[in-house]
Amino acid sequence: MSADDRPDGRLSRRSFLDIALGVTSVAWLGAVLFPVLEFFRVPPQDEAAPTSVRAASFKQLKPGQGVVFRFGSEPALLVLTADGKLHAFSATCTHLGCTVQYRPDLQRIWCACHNGIYDLNGRNVSGPPPRPLTEYKVAVRGDDVMVSKA
Repeated sequence: MSADDRPDGRLSRRSFLDIALGVTSVAWLGAVLFPVLEFFRVPPQDEAAPTSVRAASFKQLKPGQGVVFRFGSEPALLVLTADGKLHAFSATCTHLGCTVQYRPDLQRIWCACHNGIYDLNGRNVSGPPPRPLTEYKVAVRGDDVMVSKA
């Protein structure tokens, strides 16, 4: 039995404060060391993002139609305009990351979250989007519409 313990088995104030100070010191040390150790940890590598994907079949596209497809793990948008031109963009709005869609009635790309509008070159026309959509290259190979990063 130590000098600070009481004969009835209860902790003295001094022993309690020593334990509380020790627990607090360990918690503080953990709170300081955890971010430092996380900084040096190597993040896990995701699988390599593709540089080119098959977006759609050219025969299935109609003029004035937009198709959302997957470009790796991200959504992308392919638009066949009424005059037969193909455009491809990232379908992630530059404002808050919502998925955009083609509106044939407006002949514009539209974000439903906050009514952001982009033209068919991907430039932000109105609404809150701060910058244009990322544009992709489009190539037709046989019946396949291939989209690749610019």
